[in-house]
Amino acid sequence: MIDLAALPLGDHRLAHDCKPNSRTKPLHVKVDSAGYVYTCHRCNESGGSRSHATVRKLNVNTASEPRQYTTLSQFGRDLWDGCKAIGGAAREYLEARGCAIPPIDGDLRCHDQLRHPSGHEGPAVVALVTSAATGLPLSLHRTWIRPDGKKADVEPPRLLLKNHRKQGGVIRLWPDEAVTRGLALAEGIETALSVAHAHKPIWAAIDASNLAAFPVLAGIEHLTIFADADPAGRSAADTCADRWAAHAQVTICDPDRDRTDFNDLVQS
Repeated sequence: MIDLAALPLGDHRLAHDCKPNSRTKPLHVKVDSAGYVYTCHRCNESGGSRSHATVRKLNVNTASEPRQYTTLSQFGRDLWDGCKAIGGAAREYLEARGCAIPPIDGDLRCHDQLRHPSGHEGPAVVALVTSAATGLPLSLHRTWIRPDGKKADVEPPRLLLKNHRKQGGVIRLWPDEAVTRGLALAEGIETALSVAHAHKPIWAAIDASNLAAFPVLAGIEHLTIFADADPAGRSAADTCADRWAAHAQVTICDPDRDRTDFNDLVQS
């Protein structure tokens, strides 16, 4: 246990129980007037609290079973609230990738100086992951980027929040209010926004497993699935289409031969 009352405001490097006998101090804790955030650069555990009044101690004993959040944690909510509408380096990144810019009321934002578990700090595209069925906030998807359309030189450049649900989630690039009779769906954010030049509203399912499990939603009469070209992507599209076939018209679109996905296509 680390007593936050004993830590002055500022940045601290501490030992972490993910490797108790190590002499290194991989745990970064930042304490300010609002609370604290922490990240272990060895095991990638992260979290925090924005209230010193109610939380005075930080338990970083990873030997115990990690907490699994059923909804977006307070740390995630604070991070999301600290993001802003797409602009600056994030807008340049998306435009360099041939992506359409989603509306301001969609679930895609950006952060100018987001810390990566490696210690890198830089611009990132941040997406809110919500339950496809209920709209409940589940997690955040972060992509560290460069304005030239490349991902930042960190590993991995994309991360979901640790100990948060991803299953059943989707990124609503266009809000529910924009979805009337038809909806388009793709795996990745960049793929979906590449397609959005011609097909919108569109959501991103994050990965093939979430696309395969995408539930039938009431009121949608036509679902268009933009499949990735790899076997997992095509299989996921087929599985999703089979589930929806009894409820709506379904169209599967494939990228041109030799293209991995539709973002590959628009950049060629």
